Parts: sequence; C-alpha cells; structure tokens
Amino acid sequence: MDPSTRDRFEARAKIMKALAHSTRLFIVEELSRGERCVCELTEMIGADTSTVSRHLSQLKAAGIIEDDKRGLQVYYRLKMPCVMGFFGCMESVLHTQVQHQLKVLSGEG
Repeated sequence: MDPSTRDRFEARAKIMKALAHSTRLFIVEELSRGERCVCELTEMIGADTSTVSRHLSQLKAAGIIEDDKRGLQVYYRLKMPCVMGFFGCMESVLHTQVQHQLKVLSGEG
C-alpha cells in the first residue's frame, strides 16, 4: 500500500474510531434531530459533563459535529449529516444478522 492510500485509510479509521462508542452513536443520532447544548446531552445520556464533553470532543476532532458558543452554553450540531446514511447501513446489517439467526434457530438455515 502506498503512503497516499495508507493516509486515506488512516483518515477513515479515525472517523470510525470516533463513532465506535455507543454514547457517541447516541449523540450523533440525537444531533441529527437538531442542535443540542451540552447540558441537554448530559441529561439525556445520564453522565457527568466532563464525560459527555470528551465524547463531543472526539466527534468534533473527527469532523462529524461542530459547535457554537452562545453565552455560557455550547451548542452542538451535526456537521456531516451524511453519516446518517452509514447508520442506515448498520441497521440493515443488524436486520440481516437477526433474520439469519432466526432461520438458524428455526432449522431453516
């Protein structure tokens, strides 16, 4: 693999790593519905502000979300809504896996 190709796949891996946590997946899905302040996300997730802020920081560093400071509050929104297409793909994979498991359990597979 040449250096340019390696760099491209490393950049993709960085995005995948940012998404590779259930809390961050929740945050992305929630932000797909509209912007939220840290306080709202903290309440929804049920974690302390510093933990939620670390998750938000990882998503921001990967270029998935962006923020806007208004007074004392920081609001986050989805910067790349196309990521929701990937979520749809994940749901399709999960559905296919469940269907396969049901066939195996019923003796059809």
